[in-house]
Amino acid sequence: MKNLLRLCLLVIIVASCITDSNDPSERFPFDGTGYRPMYSSAEDAARIEVVAAQPLSKPGKIYVLDDYLFINESGHGIHVVDNSDPKNPKNISFISIAGNYDMAAKGTFLYADNLTNLVVFDISNPKSPKLTKTIPNAVPGTDYPPVSNVYFECVESKKGIVTGWEKVPMAKRPNCFR
Repeated sequence: MKNLLRLCLLVIIVASCITDSNDPSERFPFDGTGYRPMYSSAEDAARIEVVAAQPLSKPGKIYVLDDYLFINESGHGIHVVDNSDPKNPKNISFISIAGNYDMAAKGTFLYADNLTNLVVFDISNPKSPKLTKTIPNAVPGTDYPPVSNVYFECVESKKGIVTGWEKVPMAKRPNCFR
């Protein structure tokens, strides 16, 4: 009986040492930086246009069609590059797409996310991509950055539509965590 009592006491002591905290600050201390949402109006977020070539800064996926490369610029759109001379590729244009993080292609059609919309381009003439279709609300939306285990400013929908996230120094720990 004494041994059973000692065992019960030991279990209680060990169990009292185990914590199941939902507070991320215990496992992920705040390092003075966090993500801040970048807002746009609905009109600006929906604006998709082919513009002059832009420098690559955060390239993502690449699709090859004949002598052309389509290179995703994380959060901003898609570069169109003439690669007919692989030693001297020429950045020829940029498809500006707010909130674009992913793309796929089949044949001469390029599919890309535009926040929660799916946009389809005819790229049969890569020098002149044409927006052919927009499918509204085809992509699940999120109110958090595309990275995990980070602190971020909570989204305030009255400020507009979140079109991206920027990592910035912050004086105090934000209230949101993912």
